[in-house]
Amino acid sequence: MNFDGIDHLELYVGNLEDAAEVFCSGLGFRVTGRSVPETGEQGRGSLLLEQGRIRLVLTQPLVDTDEATDYVAVHGDGIKDVALRTADAAAAFHEAVRRGAQPVNEPRVYEGPHGRLVRATVASPVGDMVHSFIQREAPEAEFWPGRFQPVVALAPKREFLVAVDHVALCLIPGTLQETVDAYGRILGLHESHEENVETRYGGMNSKVVQDSSGRVCFPMMEPMAGKRPGQIDQFLGNHRGAGAQHLAFLCEDILDSVRELRERQMPLLDSPAGYYEALPARVGSLAEELEVLRAGNVLVDREGEGYLLQVFTRSVHARRTLFFEVIQRKQARGFGAANIRALYQSVEQEMLRKERIANVG
Repeated sequence: MNFDGIDHLELYVGNLEDAAEVFCSGLGFRVTGRSVPETGEQGRGSLLLEQGRIRLVLTQPLVDTDEATDYVAVHGDGIKDVALRTADAAAAFHEAVRRGAQPVNEPRVYEGPHGRLVRATVASPVGDMVHSFIQREAPEAEFWPGRFQPVVALAPKREFLVAVDHVALCLIPGTLQETVDAYGRILGLHESHEENVETRYGGMNSKVVQDSSGRVCFPMMEPMAGKRPGQIDQFLGNHRGAGAQHLAFLCEDILDSVRELRERQMPLLDSPAGYYEALPARVGSLAEELEVLRAGNVLVDREGEGYLLQVFTRSVHARRTLFFEVIQRKQARGFGAANIRALYQSVEQEMLRKERIANVG
């Protein structure tokens, strides 16, 4: 089980154009490919979005019998497939099945003018997600021969997102360890971090699994037993089951990225109360000015000689489920143990704020 990172992510959505607007206008992606029933799969339409080394596929069902119809009815818009790049998709598929993975699609070869694409899919241990294994024989090959037609897109004014950093998952209470074990058994991922958070109102248990390179990475969270229902419970209720809570994108300049997000009117989560007053004593000296970080709601955590900087968006989805993270790493490969707590508190604050507004209304 050797992977070369995340090849792409596929999201099932209720309205293709509305979903593309969020990613293109709000996050700077551009449409580079299109699949319609006449050129791709029957019963659905898809758009390929790209930025940096990130590829996203947005798929809308067009008939009631398409599996995406049931997914959207149950979960709303969400991440269906976290596809992993590998040198041998068929071998990865058969090995995963041998280790206990549920097969979804047997290996299939797609021929294109620049080479072959081999694709196979197994079920994820989490909810209705799946993992496709993708083998590309030439870097310049089409994204998906026979399914996607290229779209001539204007060169972007600028790109500020570089790659997928991680995909964070919310789990049903009591399933964290078994899910960690399942990813280890099926995909060979190892547990790298653990952080348990308890606040006045709620709490969560969290662990991170990743491959040896760190390019395939899943932080996982479950509600802490015996606490008031919190933001993870809210996600599980709105999403109607386990799934991807947020998608993290790597950037090279977090402050520039924050400016870009605000120009694009992408709403950002507020930082927890008192966060920046305690920051200097916790992380030491930084290249960035404290007040600039505060103004951008940028979270910081120290890791050895390096540190990382993170900012989170509010969810703009109808069910308030999926949201996004932008992260800059300065010689840091972790996840900011203190920032895991800060994120939990930020989302909790947002949930309580909406509850107050609803009660006043």
